[in-house]
Amino acid sequence: MTLSIRELKVSFGKTQILRGVDLHLERGDCLALVGESGGGKTTLGLAIMGQARGSATGEISFQGKDLLKISQENLRELRGREMAMVFQNVEDALDPVQRIKDQIAEAIMVHRSISAKGAGDEAMQHLLSVGLNGEKAGMYPHQLSGGEKQRVLIAMALVNDPDLLILDEPTASLDALTKADIIGLFRSAILGRICIVITHDLSLAAALAEKMAVLYAGRIMEMGRTADLLRNPRHPYTRGLIRSYPAMTATKDLQGILGRMVHGLPGCPFHERCTQRIDICSRQVPPQMEEDSRIIACHRGGIVPLLEIENLSLAFDSYSVLCDVFLSLYEGETLALVGESGSGKTTLSKVIMGLYEADRGVVVLEGRRVNKRDSAFYSRVQMIFQNPKESVSHRMNVLDAVQEPLQVQRIGSHEARLRRAKEVLGLVELPIDDDFLKRYPHELSGGEVQRVAIARALALGPKLLIADEPTSALDPSVQAKILKLLMDLQDKMGLAMIFITHDIALARKISDRLAVMHKGRIVEIGATNEILSHPEHPYTNRLVHCASGKYEQGNGEEIMFQKVYY
Repeated sequence: MTLSIRELKVSFGKTQILRGVDLHLERGDCLALVGESGGGKTTLGLAIMGQARGSATGEISFQGKDLLKISQENLRELRGREMAMVFQNVEDALDPVQRIKDQIAEAIMVHRSISAKGAGDEAMQHLLSVGLNGEKAGMYPHQLSGGEKQRVLIAMALVNDPDLLILDEPTASLDALTKADIIGLFRSAILGRICIVITHDLSLAAALAEKMAVLYAGRIMEMGRTADLLRNPRHPYTRGLIRSYPAMTATKDLQGILGRMVHGLPGCPFHERCTQRIDICSRQVPPQMEEDSRIIACHRGGIVPLLEIENLSLAFDSYSVLCDVFLSLYEGETLALVGESGSGKTTLSKVIMGLYEADRGVVVLEGRRVNKRDSAFYSRVQMIFQNPKESVSHRMNVLDAVQEPLQVQRIGSHEARLRRAKEVLGLVELPIDDDFLKRYPHELSGGEVQRVAIARALALGPKLLIADEPTSALDPSVQAKILKLLMDLQDKMGLAMIFITHDIALARKISDRLAVMHKGRIVEIGATNEILSHPEHPYTNRLVHCASGKYEQGNGEEIMFQKVYY
């Protein structure tokens, strides 16, 4: 028993919702279909069921029959018997004037030769199997809770033992306890069948499906083992979905995906929102490439490294400051570099920026070895220094400070530089009136000076921002605003960031990955939530313990203070 879909396209009027979907599932396979609303998930489910109200082309082969070519009469025979769907809107899926037991009995009698009493008895057994008693069986839909209605739909879908089961947002709007019960029912229901779970709930996908396909604007962007995609997303859109999803195990604050979905774009449908797009992305549809049991539709082969550091070492006289440092930073991600003072964090950043020359090692930016730091390098990489009042000249007013990088690189006319300065000041939420532009650093607060420093770093439109303890000298309220600002800028501009800090709690809130430095070496690196939950190196373990906020008072009583960032 197989379900094979080839080049499936579905249009509604002039809008093409599905733009060439390919899937192959066999008995026992459960596929989670995830993505934002409007991506075509439900349309795909309805197309399989023969209920997509639009023009469909391609092939949907199920049990040797092309469902796009068979008659409506044959489709009706298949629906409810050999294939069934649990619909998203439980209110519309149930008949409001029929009792629950009668609706399930009707589903049995439509497809099988059985008496009304036999169908009623069987309906009662199925209701009991999903946790509804005889009293509920005689009720009308409006007399049931949302979770109870969902159980009725499950019973109705399973009464004829279908080979194919499609679940469309089956736990939407359910509370956590009811959701857990429904997931338990589904785990039993999907055994031995082909199952497609349509959902935006990544925890549901992880709980039910071994495989996952990420659908965007009618195309599959990435597909593979669910655990692999959630642990290590390879497509920028998959990573964006995971960043947007609230999870108990996540540490970084939620981030959305810039822009909105638009159907019908030429080239890659995600290119307008992608942080690593190149020219070809807007012109050609990316082919689906298969690698390590994963399918990725991306011209760049998935998320690519922006910065790579290999075997970097530096000594001051006989004192080793950096020793055999290896590091990768990927497009659009934030890497927190943590460790105690003197561990080499700032030194590493200054080597990257060319302020120190390494004794040994290689720095690679966007796939090219960096041999010198010229204007092209500094247009791609900028740094926010720890003390803004030292990095922003006291002889320059706000406008001069922000325009300086543009003037050094001789970019634009006087009017163009003024427009760009006001644009980046607006991005960091500073005023752009003449009074503010003429102010000098001593006339600004610490938070305002730091925002000016950030605006100056953004003036050239860099791809990489190195932030060296950018909030260490600020009070907690201003610090929280600066952190939120940096994360918003990452969304808007597709920035990658190396965030240097000794504050583990802060790194936890802002970073995708964490690198721990100790005595000039990186002793541990990986996903932030995994390292902080299960530190492997003794030094990391010690850092995490000290950051937990536990302190012992003089009387031996242990108290805890936990930082919270808003």
